[in-house]
Amino acid sequence: MKQFATLLLTWYKQFGRHLPWRESRDPYRIWISEIILQQTRVEQGMAYYLRFVERFPDVSSLASASMDEVMKFWQGLGYYSRARHLYEAAHAMQGVFPRTYEGVRALSGVGDYTAAAICSFAYDMPYAVVDGNVNRVLTRFFGISTPVDSAAGKREVGQLAQTLLSKEHPADFNQAIMDFGALLCTPRQPRCEDCPLAGGCKALSEQAVESYPVKCHKTKVTDRYFYYIYVRAGVYTFINKRQSDDIWKGLYELPLVESTEPIPVEQLLSSAAFAHWIASGEQPEVRILQQGVKHQLSHRTLHATFIEVVLPEATRSFSACLKVPLAEVETYAVPRLIHAFFEKYL
Repeated sequence: MKQFATLLLTWYKQFGRHLPWRESRDPYRIWISEIILQQTRVEQGMAYYLRFVERFPDVSSLASASMDEVMKFWQGLGYYSRARHLYEAAHAMQGVFPRTYEGVRALSGVGDYTAAAICSFAYDMPYAVVDGNVNRVLTRFFGISTPVDSAAGKREVGQLAQTLLSKEHPADFNQAIMDFGALLCTPRQPRCEDCPLAGGCKALSEQAVESYPVKCHKTKVTDRYFYYIYVRAGVYTFINKRQSDDIWKGLYELPLVESTEPIPVEQLLSSAAFAHWIASGEQPEVRILQQGVKHQLSHRTLHATFIEVVLPEATRSFSACLKVPLAEVETYAVPRLIHAFFEKYL
């Protein structure tokens, strides 16, 4: 057990990644980096992290901003509930980041892994982190066949990680094992020939490295069909904020007709849902701009169609919608799907 930690720390000292959030013991900056990296690769998250902490350098600046501005800085990262949790937690802190594990764990959007990461990296507390990289390294090296997405598997790997943790250097150990999984013990084509732990790896000895970690659940992906109505009223268009507890809550989008099944465009254009956007007596220009645009989320496949409706500039406002100048529409935080549409057509 001790040799495992020693080899890992020796490897990390030579090959560990140099990342901006590792240059500070500021728990706020470590918190921001960990929330960004929950569902985001380091390469993608880096630029977002730098922009975010430049605009919101501490708890107070984040808490005093508007939710819309925070969402705009998060635009493109996905999993927008993370930004909402950050904002909620910043308000709860009242300007002071908590200094205990219990206080950090109680923050909105912070689970066991994130609390362990923040407390070990910022305060050198002896809490082991367990993320996808750690799961992969430990299940391969020790030949753990218990599914990591089961309660028993989470408990087994978590207890093992805590046992292995270097109590003298918990922050370095946690960073080391995560980097090891990200750089050497990768999901596909791991670099076993360069691995300092290869001699004791059970998965390698069984020639079954890519069979670990074992999982018992498969993600069910559902199809959703989005029909967006791009109203062009002179120099204005209409957008609305998603409010329900669904994807993209708090982001803005074009007026939407949604279905669980495909709707023929001709049928949609003659429906009551579409007629809502046309005032009595108006003869708008209508055309299909894009059809069958596929947008993949983790548990959903979106199939989007964009329909342009040209109305007079004096067209009335619609309930729950903002009438905004086209030139200002990109100042609002929108999903990547809508951003791509704006880039192409505005």
